[in-house]
Amino acid sequence: MHQPGGTTPHRGASPPTRDERTAAPRLKRSPSGQTPQWVLDDALEQQRQALLIPGGRRRRARRAARTTRGSARRWATVPGSRCRAWGATPAVGVVVLLVLWFTPGLLQDYALPVIRPYLPNASAPPPGGGAAPAPLGTPPAVEDAGGYRFMDSPDPAQPMVAYDPCRPVRYVVRPDGAPPGGGQLVEEAVAEISAATGLRFVSAGTTTEAPTEQRAPYQPDRYGRQWAPVLVAWSDETEVPGLAGNVVGLGGSTARQAAGRPFVYVTGQVALDAPGLAQVLDHPDGAAHVRATIIHELAHVVGLAHVEDPAQMMHPAGGATVLSAGDRAGLAELGSGECVPQL
Repeated sequence: MHQPGGTTPHRGASPPTRDERTAAPRLKRSPSGQTPQWVLDDALEQQRQALLIPGGRRRRARRAARTTRGSARRWATVPGSRCRAWGATPAVGVVVLLVLWFTPGLLQDYALPVIRPYLPNASAPPPGGGAAPAPLGTPPAVEDAGGYRFMDSPDPAQPMVAYDPCRPVRYVVRPDGAPPGGGQLVEEAVAEISAATGLRFVSAGTTTEAPTEQRAPYQPDRYGRQWAPVLVAWSDETEVPGLAGNVVGLGGSTARQAAGRPFVYVTGQVALDAPGLAQVLDHPDGAAHVRATIIHELAHVVGLAHVEDPAQMMHPAGGATVLSAGDRAGLAELGSGECVPQL
């Protein structure tokens, strides 16, 4: 629409700014009194360069600074964000180190057991693996007639060391060299010890691990992050020198202790003289004697020592092929040990 006394505005044009109105009187005009558009454009560009851009840069810089700080605040409030982690970790770490430095008992008794399983060359698994809130079985009620002894305890004040009844006693078998029927005899012997103690024995299959005098109780590369299972290995005197002579079996366990708790067995091993026991199998009642040998060695594993009474299976050279009253009383006692989930 045409407006009197002016020009017709083009669609999309913007009204004159204050700078344009201020600059216009100083511009040269044509004889008609009108200022050419190119003159206006040049003048406005000079004004922008001199006045608008520096202030605009400062305003944009201030807006950018506000935006950056706002982003940092949002980053810091994100749970687990890198900003929060880098800001909080040094302070928390210093506090933790100071507490542990001035309370070495706290470090030894509580911090290290939690940290140690995750360190390189750890000697123990994370505590509590496989632990139940109550014993998994109940030892049978038998008369304590004596006639048994416990394996020596690392602590003289603790007369008996036993397996934790709140965890299964896992075991593996190395079958290499086993005589015919040897695997079945191992299963029967394990079942006998389990029934006599109330401990829950669980087969973890077979293994290629060889018996050694200094067997590591924790082998995460082979058995995972838990105590190594009890090893039952058919062997010979070449591999295990202790099987030389008339010895046809060896057995024992490894004890560990958590702070303020009793020693408990965490794993063990049995080495059976395969060639010697194969000869025993050729005799009448040979299978019963081989089974008794395996039961004898597993009784060592759970904590029974030798006795002098030849009527007991725990006599080193006795002829008993079944558990006697003394054996059963000792095994039942060993099935009533304490639960130690801290290991």
